[in-house]
Amino acid sequence: MEIIVTRELISDKKLCRVLAVTAFIILTALSAFVRIPLPFTPVPLTLQTFFVLLGAALLGRKLGAITQSAYLLLGFTGQQVFTGSGSGSLYLLGPTGGYIAGFVLASVFAGSLLNREKAAAPEVFLKLLVADCIILFSGTFWLKISISASWGQAFLLGFAPFILGDLLKISLATAVYSKISARVKAALY
Repeated sequence: MEIIVTRELISDKKLCRVLAVTAFIILTALSAFVRIPLPFTPVPLTLQTFFVLLGAALLGRKLGAITQSAYLLLGFTGQQVFTGSGSGSLYLLGPTGGYIAGFVLASVFAGSLLNREKAAAPEVFLKLLVADCIILFSGTFWLKISISASWGQAFLLGFAPFILGDLLKISLATAVYSKISARVKAALY
């Protein structure tokens, strides 16, 4: 039996937006601790891209970018929100800093494409796939610079190992988005 709630718990849209941004900052930070180190690369598998992409799709370009910028700022200022309890500017200059910068870029991209429009699941999947590629390309580019690798080495260390896992996360984000997007967007806008 499905129960449909038609009454909003919080009717103030601004407060809903603040709570949604805060929730996705926390989810992005907590998902950094769902971490699987890979022995052949300095970049671990994490659950972060799931929440980055889902947050961008649900919150839109502006709030998605604010969410990931705030997450980046929290880590930059010393809060241990990055994977492995990392924080600070030196962490951002390390091999995974490009992925974190890519979170902001991907949020702008995905949020722009899925901002308040109703899209079928295959279209949502493709848009989130492109946004995920932005994260992976940003991370791979910075990994190349930070460890002085060739493009081929950077691709093998920073892009290729994450393709399968990211396809699974994108599929899950697409499914969740398709189920809750209308209700979330109605609460926020």
